[in-house]
Amino acid sequence: MTPEPAPYVGAMSAFALADLGGHDRVTLAQNESAFPPSPLAIAAGCAAAARSHLYPDPDWTLLRDALARAYSVDRDLILCGNGSMDLIACTIRAFAHAGSEVLATDYAYNFSAAATAQAGAVFVKAREADFIVSVDAMLGAVTPATRVAFVCNPGNPTGTRIANSEIVRLRAGLHPDILLVVDQAYGEFDDQDPRPIFDLVARGDTVVLRTLSKAYGLAGARVGWGLFPPAIAAEVRKMQNSNGVTTVSLAMAVAAVDDQGYMRRIVSQTAAIRDRFAAGLRQAGLEVIPGSTNFLLVRLSDPEAARATERSLREAGVIVRGVGGYGLADCLRITIGPEEVMSRVLGLLVGSFAA
Repeated sequence: MTPEPAPYVGAMSAFALADLGGHDRVTLAQNESAFPPSPLAIAAGCAAAARSHLYPDPDWTLLRDALARAYSVDRDLILCGNGSMDLIACTIRAFAHAGSEVLATDYAYNFSAAATAQAGAVFVKAREADFIVSVDAMLGAVTPATRVAFVCNPGNPTGTRIANSEIVRLRAGLHPDILLVVDQAYGEFDDQDPRPIFDLVARGDTVVLRTLSKAYGLAGARVGWGLFPPAIAAEVRKMQNSNGVTTVSLAMAVAAVDDQGYMRRIVSQTAAIRDRFAAGLRQAGLEVIPGSTNFLLVRLSDPEAARATERSLREAGVIVRGVGGYGLADCLRITIGPEEVMSRVLGLLVGSFAA
């Protein structure tokens, strides 16, 4: 007889990852950086490998110091984790439970739904308007069971953003016993001043998450961070693996964060490639959702056109992401790669629709 999982685990679906189809393909499906990390980060990681016989610093001391300097935030509010996914999961599991609800939106980052299922809670979606988060819809979807409100800004998979003033308005409209989690994984690509959102943490009921996977090019190192009120942090740390960020990853992260000039150049170059790619797609008659991230959401005429385009690109050795799992079966999410790659992809897409 096979052991039975907990009922809510048995009812879960596994978190859907991209089908990469082998390492001989150009992969534009995971929102990875178009560029490698800072050379200083690579050198620091190589040097730290010699210390891999030792456990990493469980308090991320040097990384918290570096983040505090770079973002002008209080180091004592910083928690780090094995990517921002770790922090999302631990935060939701710490504050949601069976019978409670986690409120998000139509196209919220799917991992927040997976983390909600891990907690045995119910995931509730408020309507978005034209792929954009609606604060009014979120506030209208609050119930007595709402324990956590989750917003990804800029969003994934849409790439859209709302003004920081709208996030502040959302927080003001929520009861203080509802934890607001603001996921800013793509925050470095957003030109808004982050301080109004960071300042919400002082209220004691808001968490702000970031990652080094995107703008810093450290997706493979798995380092996320966030600002947590002390009482919230105490509960989240109970859910974390105390050695979740490796010695090598910590060293790379510190060096990457200290090299702000390199990060800003990568963000600027990526945004420029993105905007040229978007302009080319629009000129070819394709609908592109305006985005503030390192990817674009492209809307095709119908779901079959999206599936056919994804297949055609895959046959040409390029992997993009179908987002039917988000209810966007007529869309493809395309990560921004190096200029030469995006020029090739643009040619494939334009040629496909011109044929």
